[in-house]
Amino acid sequence: MSVASSMYACDNYEGVYRLIKANTMTPTFTRCPGEAAGMFVMETALDELAERLDLDPLEIRLRNYAETEPGTGNPWSSKGLRECYQRGAELARWSERDPRPGRERDGNWLLGWGMASSAYPVTPPGGPQRARARIFADGSAVVQSSFADFGTGSATVMTQVAADGLGLPLERVRVQYGDTDLPNTAAAVGSAGAGMVSAAVHVATTALRDQLIAQAVADERSPLHGADPGQITVTEGRMHLRERPDTGESYAELLQRANMTDAEALGTWNPPSMMGTGYGTMTFGAQFAQVAVDPELGLCRVRRLIGVFDPGRVLNRKTAHSQLMGGMLWGMSQALLEGTVMDPAGRWSNASLGEYLVPVNADAPDVLIETVETTDTVVNPLGVKGIGEVSMVGTAAAIANAIWHATGRRHHRLPITIESVL
Repeated sequence: MSVASSMYACDNYEGVYRLIKANTMTPTFTRCPGEAAGMFVMETALDELAERLDLDPLEIRLRNYAETEPGTGNPWSSKGLRECYQRGAELARWSERDPRPGRERDGNWLLGWGMASSAYPVTPPGGPQRARARIFADGSAVVQSSFADFGTGSATVMTQVAADGLGLPLERVRVQYGDTDLPNTAAAVGSAGAGMVSAAVHVATTALRDQLIAQAVADERSPLHGADPGQITVTEGRMHLRERPDTGESYAELLQRANMTDAEALGTWNPPSMMGTGYGTMTFGAQFAQVAVDPELGLCRVRRLIGVFDPGRVLNRKTAHSQLMGGMLWGMSQALLEGTVMDPAGRWSNASLGEYLVPVNADAPDVLIETVETTDTVVNPLGVKGIGEVSMVGTAAAIANAIWHATGRRHHRLPITIESVL
C-alpha cells in the first residue's frame, strides 16, 4: 500500500490496511504483492473523481502530481512520470478520446480507453553486495558473483556491465554465477536484482581497471609511466591517454611484461540504509488500455496495452522490454482472469490450473512499451531502479477504467468476470 500513499500530492489521504485471521493457507509473495491491489483501488477512485468533476483522467493526475515525496517532503531521487504521461497519451492518441462512456462501437463491441499510474518502491538490499573481477594475461576476463538467472537475462546483462566497466569487448568477458561459493549477493526479488548485482559488478570491474591503470602509471617500461590516471581511459582492452589515443598499451601487454598470469579485485557495494537516504525512491510509469466489451455476452477483450516507464538507466533494452511486457500481461490477468473461488463447504472450487484461469497467447493484446530514462545518482552506482513489478501495478486499473469508458459501469472487484459485466 505504500505506493498508493506516495503517489499524489494530497494532504487528505487515509489508507487502511487490514489483516484478518482465516481458516486457509497464508498467502505469500508473488509479483507486486500489495502494491498492485492498493493501486487498483487508488486509480479507480481517482478516475471516479475525475468523472464527478468533469475532468480528463490524465488532467486530474497532473493536477495532483507529487513534486516531492508526500509525507516526508523529501525530493525524489529521479522522477520522469510527467514524461511517461505525455508519451503514453501520444501513443494512445488520448486527446481524440470522447470522454463520454459508451460512445464508440466496432460492430457489436463497445470500445473504451482507460489509463492509470504505475509505481513501485526501490528498496535496497539489506547487506553488502559483492563480486570478483579477474583479468588474464591473454586479455580475457571473468566476473564472479552468486546471483541467480531464472530466465530474466541477468547473466547477459551483467556481462555487458562487466565489459563496460573493464573497457573490454563483450566477447572477451564471461560471467560465473549461480553458486553460493562465489561472492554473495541477495536474492533477485522485489525488483532489486538488476540494481544490486550491477552495482557489485560495476564496483569490482572499475576497481580492477583502476588497479591496472595505476600499475601502468608506476611501471617505468610502460608508455603510460608517470601519466595522470584521471586522463587514462580503456578502449577494447587498451589503456591509453584520453587526449592522445596513440599513447598506451593493452592489459595483456602490461601483465605479460610483469610475468603476471592474472590480476583480480573484489568489489563490495554497501547499499544505502532503507531508512536514511533523504530521498523518495520509486520507479514510475503510465499505463493505457483499450478494451472491447460485448454487452450481450459479457465478454471483455483487451485490444491494446501501452506502457511508458521511468526505470532510471536501462541496462539492456531487450530484457527490460521482456520484463515490462510480462508484468503488463500479468496485470491483465489480475484484471480479468485470476481469482480463487471458495465453495460453501470451505474448499477451493478452482484448485488446479484446469480451473484457475491465466492468460494464453490468444488472450494477449497488442502491447507497446517505451521507457523514459532518467539519471539517478542515489539508488546505486549505475542508477538502475528495477522493472520486475512496476508494469503490473497500474494495468488492472487501466483496464477497469477502460471498461467503464466502454460501458458506463464501474467495477470494484477483481477479476472482472462475464457475470459482473452482465
